[in-house]
Amino acid sequence: MAAPQNDLIRALPRADRLRLLALCEPVHLVLSDVLVEAGRPLGQVLFPVNGFVSQVLEVPGHAGLEVGMVGREGVVGATLALDVGAAPVRSVVQGAGSAWRVGSGPFGRELQASAALRRTMHRYLYVTQVQLATASACRRFHALAPRLARWLLMSQDRAHHADFLVTHEFLGLMLGVRRVGVTVAAGELQAAGLIHYHRGSMQVRDRIGLEARACTCYAADRAVYRQHLPTWQ
Repeated sequence: MAAPQNDLIRALPRADRLRLLALCEPVHLVLSDVLVEAGRPLGQVLFPVNGFVSQVLEVPGHAGLEVGMVGREGVVGATLALDVGAAPVRSVVQGAGSAWRVGSGPFGRELQASAALRRTMHRYLYVTQVQLATASACRRFHALAPRLARWLLMSQDRAHHADFLVTHEFLGLMLGVRRVGVTVAAGELQAAGLIHYHRGSMQVRDRIGLEARACTCYAADRAVYRQHLPTWQ
């Protein structure tokens, strides 16, 4: 079986892929580490291979709200493809793993040299726009437990495993609710036998059942990824 690879890198033509990888170094993603601060200059770009990253919108006076996820299908620091040297959101490691890291300078030069990389990044940025819009509508119109089911499925997709770590803090960021809301929603899914959650350890026990319980936004997100990022599994 081939070793895991970031999907955006894997989608590049061989020559472009090898040229980009020659600029990268492998790094370990440590749970809860902050990779990017909102509004700060981007010094690096990260292509997750294993593990995944939460994109958190910070709101003064509040704990913050997760508005997107980045796993093997994406990249942290994508705004550099728009010639914008800062990120609009904070990026925090939600699932430990590995990534390819490249400095913003070398990455910018490679963007200029590779039409395939520019095209891939623009497609990814479009997909993330759809994800952000969907997440906003989801929080407004859908009930808590189906929203949690959707985010847990998204997390499992990026963890590539039925068991992964997720703290109450991250669950609260996902849902935009207090701990009591997290407890109620997770308890509802656990009582139905869909998940098992204990002290930060999450296990998806019934993937098909969880998909049936999730709101329609989950299927809509996957359809957009598959349409515009063909390597999405």
